[in-house]
Amino acid sequence: MTQGDLVLMGPPGSGKGTQARRMVDELGYVQLATGDLFRAHLAQGTELGKLAQNYMSKGQYVPDDVTVKMVRERLADIPRKTRIVFDGFPRTVAQAEALDRLLKECGRSLTAVLLLEVPRDELLKRLGTRATCSRCQTVYSLAVRPPKVPGVCDRCGGPVSATARSDESPEVVKKRLEVYEAETKPVIEYYEKRGILKRVSGVGAMDEIGARLMALLERRKTPRSTA
Repeated sequence: MTQGDLVLMGPPGSGKGTQARRMVDELGYVQLATGDLFRAHLAQGTELGKLAQNYMSKGQYVPDDVTVKMVRERLADIPRKTRIVFDGFPRTVAQAEALDRLLKECGRSLTAVLLLEVPRDELLKRLGTRATCSRCQTVYSLAVRPPKVPGVCDRCGGPVSATARSDESPEVVKKRLEVYEAETKPVIEYYEKRGILKRVSGVGAMDEIGARLMALLERRKTPRSTA
């Protein structure tokens, strides 16, 4: 079947950012990650960025109208024929409905929503041992997927160091997981009703998880026999 855009869902620490970048490197997708958009706007000192930071620092979701405005701006820069993997968006039903409208405006379509499922205890372990490349912002879990060379990014060779972000303290991490469970469950149900949600185990080595996702995408590309 013709491949359109994808949504990659999962709780904080599920590895969805890592898997989205794998789709970029191996399948030619463009990654549209709201976390990246928030940080870019903050670095540029935009009003949207400042608003986003107020919520991120407390472990809360950024309001839908702020997020949607950022996504709309980014979509306008991506050629229609280039496939997109949405990472961290949508997080609410209102965002999912907004994404439907945005894609229709751009003449795009959503092929599938892939949900990475990881037990809560594993998520807490991963989020407590994170490190980030200062050059390309790739995030590593030192407990699960450390850089191949300690302190050196696998992707760009930049320096990798442990993070001490305000949105990753133990209290904020637990809050983020609680918010995810409360606000994202309706989004999962929204896509389940449309028949495009696919659940994937997010437990194991990153390569193993990536192989599961790739196999699922390959199966979706294979036309069903009409015999």
